[in-house]
Amino acid sequence: MKTVAGSKVLVTGAAMGLGKLFAQRAVAENAADVVLWDINETALKETAAELAALGASRIHHYVVDVSDRDAIAEAGTAVRDEVGEIDVLVNNAGIVRGNGYFWETENRADIDKTMAINSLAPMYITLEFLPGMVRGNRESRVLNIASSAGLVANPRMSVYAASKWAALGWSDSVRLELEQSGNEHVKFTTVCPTYINTGMFDGAKGFWFTPILQPDEVVDTSWNEMKKGSALVVMPWTSRLNRAITGLLPLKVRDFYLNTVGVYHSMDEFTGRK
Repeated sequence: MKTVAGSKVLVTGAAMGLGKLFAQRAVAENAADVVLWDINETALKETAAELAALGASRIHHYVVDVSDRDAIAEAGTAVRDEVGEIDVLVNNAGIVRGNGYFWETENRADIDKTMAINSLAPMYITLEFLPGMVRGNRESRVLNIASSAGLVANPRMSVYAASKWAALGWSDSVRLELEQSGNEHVKFTTVCPTYINTGMFDGAKGFWFTPILQPDEVVDTSWNEMKKGSALVVMPWTSRLNRAITGLLPLKVRDFYLNTVGVYHSMDEFTGRK
């Protein structure tokens, strides 16, 4: 897929941050329809208006709480009825809650919300559109934004890490299912970046040769790799190195190494978006 021109693109968490940038990429490439999902109605309407002024793409926006399976199903039906089958799905919506040790969790609903949005939502949303992609026998893409937290364990983010481990395992497994079933016209790309400067991880610190990533860099790389049909994108190179090293080292040596380079202390001063 060299371009999404003429395609129908849906982006979740599209009102701001990475989601808005992904939607801008779709408009810039003259997608026929760009569908925006977000829970923030005010920001969603503002983004939809901005995008409508940028180009010829038809912009559609839906207020959707992706932590609610019924809301996903309702919105999915509305999109298929009003827009048609989706060609490119960007599962971008995500949250992070809490900044302490797991046993210090005060609001247990935060666990449910994190798993619902980061792990279950991509599954339920994809189920709304993947069958149409498979049946359509047309070049289609699913881009799932996971995290390097799904590759390497990290203190003070246990629930978030669990949610991203789940997302990564699911996404890569479906990729294999598509290949094994002869449906290679649909390709899954899983992106695992380290901390991104969107406000979501305010207070988190970069570590050994690993600065906080800039949103445009992440979106540009993810978008281009998605069109190529790349299976897994790990950013930056140090995160790929850490993944390789920690897969080879004994557990105690791995812990010593990640502690020394600063990974295990990167969330010590995390505050998150206010």
